[in-house]
Amino acid sequence: MTTVSLSAPRPHVLADLVPAVRARAAVDAALVVTGTLFIAAFAQLTITLPFTPVPISLSTLAVLLGGAALGARRGALSVLLYIACGVLGAPFYADGNSGWAIASFGYILGYLPASALAGYLARRGADRGPVRAFGAVVLASAVVYLGGVPWLMAFLDVDLATAAQLGVWPFLVGDTIKAVLVALALPGAWRLLGRHTGTLAAAPGPAAAGPDDQG
Repeated sequence: MTTVSLSAPRPHVLADLVPAVRARAAVDAALVVTGTLFIAAFAQLTITLPFTPVPISLSTLAVLLGGAALGARRGALSVLLYIACGVLGAPFYADGNSGWAIASFGYILGYLPASALAGYLARRGADRGPVRAFGAVVLASAVVYLGGVPWLMAFLDVDLATAAQLGVWPFLVGDTIKAVLVALALPGAWRLLGRHTGTLAAAPGPAAAGPDDQG
């Protein structure tokens, strides 16, 4: 005799806790758009440094926090929509910029794999404790530089050492602070939402598929 379970799928990222009032696809679309607007809003919180064309902004914080909360697929789609809106002229990038012909556009491209990686690691439980969350965020942050530094080298016609002086070293302290904030926020959100939904914050099994992985 086969037993059919009618219980809801176990959540694997924070966004899975959002109830699907109607179609799940509509909820996912709303989450993606919300993630895009979240990044765009945080991108306007900037500090301009006089010695580099790359500003300090909180967009990376939004990308990593959003990616971990939304999951790999929804997080990547929110970044992809963010990139597309900016390229098409929406003032979504830092300081209200748009278009691709800016020194920091490589970092924006790096947001896409960084968000997906943050979501992938979160789905496997990296967002349930501060130590693992910190490690996951640091790893995802490094991916942003893999897009940003080569673009900066080509855009400014400088070598790797100069690009690192302009686009890496000045931002490491800020990235560490962002990683600490995300590492504290994610487990805290699981504990808070878990008390309201009855969801345990234990890490999910690696083979299980959450709603974010479903087509």
